[in-house]
Amino acid sequence: MFQRLPDLDRTTVSFTLDGRPVDGRAGDTVAAALLAAGVETCRSSAVSGEPRAPYCMMGVCFECLVTIDGVGNQQGCLVALRPGMTVETQIGRGKRELAR
Repeated sequence: MFQRLPDLDRTTVSFTLDGRPVDGRAGDTVAAALLAAGVETCRSSAVSGEPRAPYCMMGVCFECLVTIDGVGNQQGCLVALRPGMTVETQIGRGKRELAR
C-alpha cells in the first residue's frame, strides 16, 4: 500500500520501535517511518480496542498517536524522526505500561 519514492540520497536514521531496532530516513516523520517499515498499527482505540494507523498524515485525525521517548499521545505525523528515538505503540489512552 505505502511505497517510497525513489531514493533521494537521504541518510538512514536508526530508532527503536517497541524495543526492536528500525531504520528510517532523515527528513521523515515518525508516522512515515513506521509506514515505510511495514508497521500497520501504531495504536489501539481507547474505546473499542480496534487497531488504528496513520491516516491523514497532517495532524488532523489523531490516528497516529504513539509514545515517543516516554511521552504518550504524540502525533507521529508531526514529529520529525531523530537518531536514537524510542517509539512505542499505544494501547488505549496512553503508554503501554498504563494500559495494563
